[in-house]
Amino acid sequence: MTKTSSMASNLSEQKQDIPTEITGTSKPLWRKLLPVAVLIVGLVIAWASGVLDLLSFESLRENRDLLQGFVADNPVSSVLVFMGLYVVSVALSLPIGSILTITGGFLFGAFLATSYVVVSATIGATIVYLAARYAFYDLMRAKAGNAVRRMEEGFAENAFSYLMVLRLIPIFPFWLVNLVPALLGVKLRSFVFGTMIGIIPGTFVYASIGDGLGALFDQGKTPDLGIIFEPRILTPIIGLAVLALLPVAYKKLRKRKIGENADE
Repeated sequence: MTKTSSMASNLSEQKQDIPTEITGTSKPLWRKLLPVAVLIVGLVIAWASGVLDLLSFESLRENRDLLQGFVADNPVSSVLVFMGLYVVSVALSLPIGSILTITGGFLFGAFLATSYVVVSATIGATIVYLAARYAFYDLMRAKAGNAVRRMEEGFAENAFSYLMVLRLIPIFPFWLVNLVPALLGVKLRSFVFGTMIGIIPGTFVYASIGDGLGALFDQGKTPDLGIIFEPRILTPIIGLAVLALLPVAYKKLRKRKIGENADE
């Protein structure tokens, strides 16, 4: 390699290391914020339109025959409509996930509804994740201090396990768990699979409630949305969360042993 080509190669590598903010190739702020702005506008429209008021157990009871007839006559399109509504509701962070999941169980049965909801919720969550990462990740990295960077590194190292726990145990709102991994630099693959697997148990619980909703309606009753916090249901879910944390504990113990051996 000639001296000239070597210098050109070094200059090329240095240019790649220069942040986009300095080179001036970064996208305008308004373009970065556009996806988030679209989601916020959609959320405002949904609230203002009153469409959320239509999603209630009373509405389900009144339109029971109509909905079940539509599903029977349109088996494919009814699934697509349901999944589309679910994706939009998650992408807009609408607080209707539980009742939509119960509705899915009511219309399609527990097992099919669980599969439809898991796929739809994962797609909707990924939309939020991508919008937040596109809009805010670079800004956060530029402003983040050492403490935030250490938290980012720790979370990213065990992203799948942490996401599994956050999805299994509904300690934090679903929309918040969509945003935080995006800001902490969690890889898309870890986010998608952690979300998809982690929401299966809770989804199946609510879909099973929906599967028996007809019997409750016949008795003049409505389901208890807080059932997932009952010990008989929450305890095995917590057990799964503990299992998800085992790889994290193993990594920390291994690092500690390596550090102790290095000191010796």
